[in-house]
Amino acid sequence: MLRHGEVANPDGVLYGRLPGYQLSELGRRMAERVGEHLASRDVVHVGASPLERAQETAQPIAKAHGLDIATDERLIEADNVFQGKTFGVGDGALRRPENWKHLVNPFKPSWGEPYIEQVVRMMGALDAAKDAARGHEAVLVSHQLPIWIVRSYVEKRRLWHDPRKRQCTLASLTTFTYRGDRIVSVGYSEPARDLVPAHLLAGAKPVKGKGKAFGA
Repeated sequence: MLRHGEVANPDGVLYGRLPGYQLSELGRRMAERVGEHLASRDVVHVGASPLERAQETAQPIAKAHGLDIATDERLIEADNVFQGKTFGVGDGALRRPENWKHLVNPFKPSWGEPYIEQVVRMMGALDAAKDAARGHEAVLVSHQLPIWIVRSYVEKRRLWHDPRKRQCTLASLTTFTYRGDRIVSVGYSEPARDLVPAHLLAGAKPVKGKGKAFGA
């Protein structure tokens, strides 16, 4: 599973499932880098979320292997009530009374698509890709939160978590290896790491005024 590249988002909104958010110039470079990284792999299936940023990230990979992109709605970003709003470090969103009703249950979470629903759809997408590429490799382009949630499920971790600690950087690969129909290992790599701004790398501390968009 590949997280898409950087998105052009000058207003710093949580873009979520909103249409029209495409890769930035840097994001396109990230996508090309991953395409080069995977060019020699035995990829026979490329799937992607229907959102523009995922489709654009999938294009270099599909082109390198002479494949069409299989759009899979199950790979879409998680739904979120804060979509279209700014909701970042230091903007005071958590102190606004009108937002409190959406923050009552972080374990579900109460502000968006339940974690367990993300697990169900993402596991369905993984299993379908496994069947489509049995004996070979598949690449699925999705979004940070759904990728992290399905990885947490597979690795038997709790699904609620601190978003700052997700290991799922822009244009990173989270790899699920199957033996038959069973996942036997999970790997992680960052083929475009040198292109990712330091404050957006996995584990980096949030910086006020930077990285305000969490619609990734």
